[in-house]
Amino acid sequence: MKTKLIGVITLFLMGVITAASAQKIKIKVDESNEHIGNGKNPALVVNIYDATPDEVESKWKSLMKDYKGKMSTSDGVFADNAVIQSINGNNTVDVYAKAEKVKDGQIKFIVAFDLGGAYLSSSMNDKLKEAKKIVNDFAIKTTKEAIEGQRKAAEKVLGNLEDDKKDLEKKQEKLNSNIEDYKAKIEDYNKKIKEAQDDLGKNKTDQEKKKGEVDAQKKVVEAVTAKENAVE
Repeated sequence: MKTKLIGVITLFLMGVITAASAQKIKIKVDESNEHIGNGKNPALVVNIYDATPDEVESKWKSLMKDYKGKMSTSDGVFADNAVIQSINGNNTVDVYAKAEKVKDGQIKFIVAFDLGGAYLSSSMNDKLKEAKKIVNDFAIKTTKEAIEGQRKAAEKVLGNLEDDKKDLEKKQEKLNSNIEDYKAKIEDYNKKIKEAQDDLGKNKTDQEKKKGEVDAQKKVVEAVTAKENAVE
């Protein structure tokens, strides 16, 4: 069962690695109008790879807590009154975010920053640059951590396979040792069989010789008996 499970995991990871190896992963944050924040609003969009929507939103929630945002998780992640000084100084920011699965291994992550009546957009170039950096760094970190998790899982499978290989090698050594022992025992048995066969032949000859001696001695006994009976 363990070997079968390892095989399934290995095939899965091979598929993931093959897909990832086919192209270089490039993280790029784009601006877009998205359905987020109770309407269609300016937002930042980035692809995150090899993580699930739940994992992405959970990590984003953790990041927003660092900015002292009051968190809620209805339709994505909402950080109320976050303080992101690089974007809005000491003024609070409402941050809306949600992760959507595009396909296996690819998540579309959408983030909108409400500065208090206006959503962050290209008209606020300096603030947008800082927001893009936050989202870009998050996407890179999250993708790397997801791939690191795959690597560790692959290394664990490799370790199990190497252990299995070592076990098989030890078993091979034991079997070879057993075979040599059996061969030695067979040779010893064959030698003993040959000795017994030789003894059996000698025993047969000795029996025939002894039979002749018995028959001769019987005649001696008969002669002496006859002589004894002849005395009157």
